[in-house]
This record gives sequence, C-alpha cells and structure tokens, in this order.
Amino acid sequence: MQALKRLISFVLRHWPETALLSAALMLAIAHSFEAFLGLMPCTLCLKAREVYWAAIFLAAAAIVLKRTSLGKKTAPWTDLALGLVFLFGAGLAFYHAGVEWKWWPGPTACSGGGGGGAPSAAGVSDLLNGGHAKAPRCDEIVWSFLGLSMAGWNIVVSLKLAVWSFIAAAYEPRTGLLK
Repeated sequence: MQALKRLISFVLRHWPETALLSAALMLAIAHSFEAFLGLMPCTLCLKAREVYWAAIFLAAAAIVLKRTSLGKKTAPWTDLALGLVFLFGAGLAFYHAGVEWKWWPGPTACSGGGGGGAPSAAGVSDLLNGGHAKAPRCDEIVWSFLGLSMAGWNIVVSLKLAVWSFIAAAYEPRTGLLK
C-alpha cells in the first residue's frame, strides 16, 4: 500500500511529464493502427489527434516553466489547463462515438455521402494518377475491443487524463495532500 502511495505521489509531482508521455503514447497508438493495421483516420480521428498535440505542447511548456522561479505558481494552472484540454478531448471523442452509434449526424465531410471505408486498389491507383483520396467515414466503427470503438476508448483515456490533471492541480507536493 505504501508503494502505491509513493507511485501516486510521484505521478502527481511529475504530472506534466506524465501527461506528455500519455499524449505521445496515444498518438503513437493511433499512428500504429494506421501504419500496421491500415486503418486510415477519419476527419474526427484527426481532430482527436490535434487535441493530443495540444496537450503535448502545453505539457512541454509546463515542464519548462516548472524549472523556473515561476514553477510553483504556474504548476496548478498548467495542470488545470491540461485537464481542460483532456476534457475537451473526451467531449470530442463522445461526439465521435455518438456519430458512430448513429445517435446524431456527423460532419458531412465524413458521414453520409462522404468517403468510403478502406482504400481499394483502384482508389490507390487513382490517387497515384493524380486523383484525390477520400477520407474514411466517421459514422462507421472500423475497430472495436470489449464493445468500445477507438472513439469509445478515447473517451475513457481522455477522461482519465482529465481527472488526473485536475487532481494534480489540487495536489500539494510538500504535504502529499490535496489543497
């Protein structure tokens, strides 16, 4: 139990670094699905990646600020900002999951009459001859695990990261307690 408390304290004291690594890992996973499984991202998937890039930028800025005289003053605010970025990402992922489950319509660019699933050999040939690639549809689930699509898992991870960010914003490293 003591080891768990030390681990939690370590994560909270080093939250910007943990958030940066977590966001980078999510991007690496997304790119791996694309590179190794051939699952091309739809428009909403690409928007979700932008959220993680924003989190990486913010976390990197927080890490730099942490090493200045402003570090103690800015840490709760940068942790709070990270929480808001991840919460926005969870909302975007929820919207995407709702589009996949047909709870509401998605953007016209990738739902309804938009792109069309996995690229075909004819489509690749057309692209090589100067044509345009069509993005996959946002309203189709192309991969799921334990009943959740990638957008569904993104909700879970983004909410987890948001909660940890908010806890880190309220954490007092000297006492090990929340403010």
